[in-house]
Amino acid sequence: MKKSSKNNDFDENKHSNNYSKTFAEVTAFHGHVCPGSALGFKAATLGLEKLKSSKSSDEEIVAIVENDSCAVDAIQVLTGCTFGKGNLIFNDFGKQVYTFLNRSTEEGVRISLKDSFEMSELDPELSILREKISSGEASPQEKEILKEKISAVTEKLLQIDEEKIFQTEEVKMTMPPKASLFKSIKCAKCGELVSEHRTKKLDGVEVCIPCSK
Repeated sequence: MKKSSKNNDFDENKHSNNYSKTFAEVTAFHGHVCPGSALGFKAATLGLEKLKSSKSSDEEIVAIVENDSCAVDAIQVLTGCTFGKGNLIFNDFGKQVYTFLNRSTEEGVRISLKDSFEMSELDPELSILREKISSGEASPQEKEILKEKISAVTEKLLQIDEEKIFQTEEVKMTMPPKASLFKSIKCAKCGELVSEHRTKKLDGVEVCIPCSK
C-alpha cells in the first residue's frame, strides 16, 4: 500500500525496509536502542516528509527542539542538523515539540506529541520495571526483562504511523541566521580563550561567563 499526498495510509515498505536501516544508524550514534530515540526518529521522518526535504548536508534544514532527550540524537542523524553547523536550535522548554524549517522554500512545520498518545500503552509493565530498577529493588532477571521490553516497545513505536503519534502544523517563521564565526579573546580574569560574543563586562574588562558570576 503506497502512501500518497492525498491520504495518510500506512506505507509498509517505508516502515519495514528504510526504517530498519536508518534506525540502525540512529542506534549506532545514540549508543543503544530506546523508545526516546525512536520517537525522535518518527518526528524527524514526519518533518522531512512534510517539507519534502532530504537530509541537510549544510544548513538547508533547521531543527528547533524543545527538549534535550534521546529523541534529539535521532533528529540530528536524520536531518543533518547539528550544533556545530548552527542549524540545531535548543529551547529548554521540556516539551516533545520539534519544528523543522527549510531555508530554500521558507516552509516550516511544527510537530508536537499528541496528548492522546500514551507510550505506556505499548507495554504498561515497562514503567513499573523501570521504577523498580531505579529504586534498586529489581532482580537481575527483571533487569534482563526490561532490556527485552525496551527493544519490543521501540520496535512497536517504529511501526506506528507518525500521524497517530504527532500533530503537525504549518508555520511561517523568520529564518534563523546562518552560523557566524567569532574571534576568540582572552578572559581578563582566568586567562582562557572565549568567543567574543559570549563575554561579559566586569569592572571595565571582558571576562567569560563563569568568571562574571
